[in-house]
Amino acid sequence: MRITEFIDQADSFSKTGTPFLFLIDFEMRQPRLWLAHQVDRDELLYSINGFTNAKDNTQPKPVSFSLYPFDKEDYQARFNTVLQHLNYGNTFLTNLTVKSKIEINIPLRELFFSVQAPYQCWLHNQFVFSPECFVKIINGKIFSFPMKGTIDAEIPEAASVILSDEKERAEHVTIVDLLRNDLSCVATQVTVKRFRYLERIKTNRNAILQVSSEIVGDLLPMYKDRIGSLLVKLLPAGSVSGAPKEKTMQVIRAAEQESRKYYTGIFGYFDGENLDSCVNIRFMEQQGDAIFYRSGGGVTARSNWQNEYQEVIQKIYVPVV
Repeated sequence: MRITEFIDQADSFSKTGTPFLFLIDFEMRQPRLWLAHQVDRDELLYSINGFTNAKDNTQPKPVSFSLYPFDKEDYQARFNTVLQHLNYGNTFLTNLTVKSKIEINIPLRELFFSVQAPYQCWLHNQFVFSPECFVKIINGKIFSFPMKGTIDAEIPEAASVILSDEKERAEHVTIVDLLRNDLSCVATQVTVKRFRYLERIKTNRNAILQVSSEIVGDLLPMYKDRIGSLLVKLLPAGSVSGAPKEKTMQVIRAAEQESRKYYTGIFGYFDGENLDSCVNIRFMEQQGDAIFYRSGGGVTARSNWQNEYQEVIQKIYVPVV
């Protein structure tokens, strides 16, 4: 399906109040759409804040994996590519991502039942779970919850450390401002309701703290029944691309040298009136016999490549039940 076809079909469904699920890749080349009542569990498993097609007696299994981190020298080379563009002024924040090989003790489909996250999606040889909402529409209001900033919760005074870090604050401010401007394209009275609040996530490796903000606005009436147009208007998600978007996308392609596909795309559900969706920020994919875990983080002119590399590795986890 082309993105123009997706827009037309999603807009048509939203005009008639027809519920549907959707999955859009980062490059917007392979969007998928399913009518909610026609989803084949052998093709797609989903859970969106408790709305799921996977309610059965499947028992969670203990999860363990071995990690083979992305090569440090290769990461530094990609980081330097981004830094060069930052110094030229082509971008002032770029989300740089890589993929690391892992060995996991259960198939990805079984992993769906063994972790706990607000958003989960299994599609063939890919598994997404995400703590980050992209946008929600509830009773005519649109919400976004950009997530930027991660730290090991076991570090002494971890909350104070990350909240007082000037580089982290500047990066978060940039993304909040970008998302505020994005929402202003489809809403009025856009405001930052909560700024830099912390959420604790328990993982199979450790506990981490993640920093988020909440932005809300009044949805323009024209988008109430044009959900496909609205989603594409807001893509790519600012927290996983950067600013300014158009030029930063060119920087990402130059540095990463491969397409992200469904990683850092979005997944969600329209119930006929309201919308809930996530950014695909925790992502595993099987390629042949190998499984890769994609992860990344924001790079600014103040960034240190060793610190950014450690953050990339820290984000390789699964949220335990």
